[in-house]
Amino acid sequence: MGLCGLSLSLCYRILEIVFCALALIIPMFRGPMSSPYGIWCEFVWVFGLIVAVVIFVFEKCLLDKIIETLVLKHTWSDFSCGLTLLSSLMLVSASIIYCSVFVCATCIADMICAIASILASIVYVLDGVTLKLKCPEGYLSSLRGILRFSQAFVACLLFTAVYNYFKGVENQFRPGGLIWCILVYVVCFFPAVVVILTHLQKCVDLLRCCDLNKVELVLDIVAVALYVSAAIVWPVVGYKTNKRDSKTQGSRFHDLNIITVMTYVNLGLYIADLVLTLIVICKNR
Repeated sequence: MGLCGLSLSLCYRILEIVFCALALIIPMFRGPMSSPYGIWCEFVWVFGLIVAVVIFVFEKCLLDKIIETLVLKHTWSDFSCGLTLLSSLMLVSASIIYCSVFVCATCIADMICAIASILASIVYVLDGVTLKLKCPEGYLSSLRGILRFSQAFVACLLFTAVYNYFKGVENQFRPGGLIWCILVYVVCFFPAVVVILTHLQKCVDLLRCCDLNKVELVLDIVAVALYVSAAIVWPVVGYKTNKRDSKTQGSRFHDLNIITVMTYVNLGLYIADLVLTLIVICKNR
């Protein structure tokens, strides 16, 4: 069933394009966004718009079969399902952040923007659930793939909150423990992205000479160890410094809480991924 001869999937894509574009256009008329949280929201809306447009055009022009044959290791349905689920997660975060940071009782334009973002989130979630129920085979739509891109997604939230936390005081406020935590977030982020790319495409296998599962096992062990240190250091140093230094009080206390929570969330994701990787290696023996 569809609308005006279009399939349900294509209807979802059209609505995603409309709502993401509407959410993006409203703040753009005000000029460049200075808040890191606002920049993150705009990036998410652009990402959601691009994903919807690319999948819509490729499926409408039947280019998905060519991409599946020449580029992807797995099926196009796995690729589109994974990107849709990732976009859903990102849009939900953008909607929550925008409503929390920018919407007020008299901000009509921001309310419209937030409503558009929420509607885009709802449509993306419905689309993602519909695609997932079809049980596509592949990496991105599997639990391991969802965990891996969730790690990268949470790391992006960490970067946003860290930037906002240090914004304006980065030249005077540099506790060594917090700098170590930032290095942990960066060091763990890039291998996760490389692993995702390696699982996606087959033209240039970045880890062809290695057993990818064993590589992921090593990366997960290192990431868990690093995140355990960050989960200890960030709250201890951050909250202690926040009490002593007035420059980090007020709005930065909110960022401090977000970074602490997201650090524990990513630690949990890496532990879950480590367990799944061990299970896969044991089954393959």
